[in-house]
Amino acid sequence: MNPRRLLGLRLIVMLFLQFYIWGAWLLTIGAYWFQNKGWSGTSFGAIFSTMGIAALFMPALMGVVADKWINAEKLYGVLHLAGAVLLALVPTVDDPHTMFWMMLATMVCYMPTLALAITVAYNALRRAGLDVVASYPPLRVWGTIGFIVALWTTSLLGLETSPGQFYIAAAAAAVLGLYAFTLPPCPPQLDAAHSRTFADRMGLTAFKLFRDRNMAVFFVFAMLLGAALQLTNAYGDTFLHDFAGIPAFADSIAVRYPAIIMSISQVSETLFILTIPFFLKRFGIKAVMTMSMLAWFLRFALFAYGDPGAGLWMIILSCIVYGMAFDFFNISGSLYVEQQSDSRIRASAQGLFMLMTNGIGAILGSAVSGWMIDRWFTAADGGKDWHGIWMTFAFYALAMAVAFVPLFKPRHVRAEAAA
Repeated sequence: MNPRRLLGLRLIVMLFLQFYIWGAWLLTIGAYWFQNKGWSGTSFGAIFSTMGIAALFMPALMGVVADKWINAEKLYGVLHLAGAVLLALVPTVDDPHTMFWMMLATMVCYMPTLALAITVAYNALRRAGLDVVASYPPLRVWGTIGFIVALWTTSLLGLETSPGQFYIAAAAAAVLGLYAFTLPPCPPQLDAAHSRTFADRMGLTAFKLFRDRNMAVFFVFAMLLGAALQLTNAYGDTFLHDFAGIPAFADSIAVRYPAIIMSISQVSETLFILTIPFFLKRFGIKAVMTMSMLAWFLRFALFAYGDPGAGLWMIILSCIVYGMAFDFFNISGSLYVEQQSDSRIRASAQGLFMLMTNGIGAILGSAVSGWMIDRWFTAADGGKDWHGIWMTFAFYALAMAVAFVPLFKPRHVRAEAAA
């Protein structure tokens, strides 16, 4: 087999399993929490914040370790093996306080693997002489396919409220942890013994990217977009579940199988990922990020006016728009960071991007939205004003787009002009 094709297949397996682990439980843990355990919403908010807390320090920290001391693929494998053990232990927890610490430990292992997977893939593609911008998106599609397959597996097997979802994820993590040791080597690039500056010695070199005004603006808006992603993850499935209390919608497909309806978002991802090389090379990162923000506006606005009955088309269209909203900031953003970073700190730089999006952005999104919903959009009987919630989120995304255009000023040469 052609060596480049074989490399592509090896990376596809890695990316498929990486997101299969997450898809098995991420969108269904809420149903497990409320219907199986019966614990409070406040406790659930704390549990969901563990992803953001772990992403505050672990991706950047593990990026430093990979840049200076340990092969990235080996560190990646160790983290997944530890995560497999923790995922298998999650169903044994019987109180929310202990569950918080168990999920935090699980996320400490999982969140840095998102950035390490990117580092391993980019390094392998570069060493094979391939264009990362053109080659990575078609491979990354298989990560989204893995997420969809896991989500459908959990839903169709009736495991949305069952501990079985965590056992599925644990098995996939164990397989990926072992498989990681067979991946192309990604050795450290920084010489720890000859680090000259304090930033080098402390592993803070990637933070020098903030010295560049455009990179600083980029990271701030990546953080704000990370908050938007958290809003979707935390409330999308719950929003559809709430229609079960309305007789007119109780037996609709969207209410009976909300996880499958939400998986349309991931199907859309697979299509928009393939368009990223064209849009990045033709229009540049600024236009692509602006499109993402406008797509987030449509995502939330369509949710605001949709319902599982006559308005189901709006919910489905919202899920389709999600593909552009997510891919055009998350995948394109990681490619932009790759292009702007010194080769010696690429793992750290990807960790920094993860810190801003899935760390600070996720925590701000969870904390501020939770407070806002409790204060202004929750009735005395516990019912929620979903229209008001989603429209508030929509105007948040629109405000981001309006501010981003004049503030972010990267240099971009159109592909045909460069040629």
